[in-house]
Amino acid sequence: MNYRRVTHESIPPFINEDSKVLILGSLPSIKSIQDGFFYAHPQNRFFKTLSALFDEEEPKRIDERKAFLKKHYIGLYDVIYECDIIGSSDSSIKNVVPIKLKEILAKYPSIKAIFCTGNKSKQLFDKYLLNDCDIPVYGLSSTSPANARISQQQLIEEYKQITCFL
Repeated sequence: MNYRRVTHESIPPFINEDSKVLILGSLPSIKSIQDGFFYAHPQNRFFKTLSALFDEEEPKRIDERKAFLKKHYIGLYDVIYECDIIGSSDSSIKNVVPIKLKEILAKYPSIKAIFCTGNKSKQLFDKYLLNDCDIPVYGLSSTSPANARISQQQLIEEYKQITCFL
């Protein structure tokens, strides 16, 4: 397979003036880009995990997901604004242009913590963005179907730390 240049223009950040937590992935998958919103792969456990935290039904449609996130003061974006990638493989990422985190945090001062989903997201955050913020930053396990070694219950337990900032 060949590398393709991907920019984050197709999916804008989902953050609003009430967001208290910002969850950052690495980059949207091909499926998310096609659907126009984050964590769109049907086997991704992101929304299943979050809905379990709040004891709510898992939101399926994009409008339901946006309403759920807004209700719980959660913003979504990615560490990478632009890069070269093969398919949706985080391990193939190169030539990274990170997001403008300082601008985001200045625009949304209600954000009190950042959570990076997956090892690649946290590694890239530490490399490119760590000096751009003075709020707590935490790494979480990936909810991707490629991360099958982590059970759903383990994800729920790990993601509970998000609720400390809401």
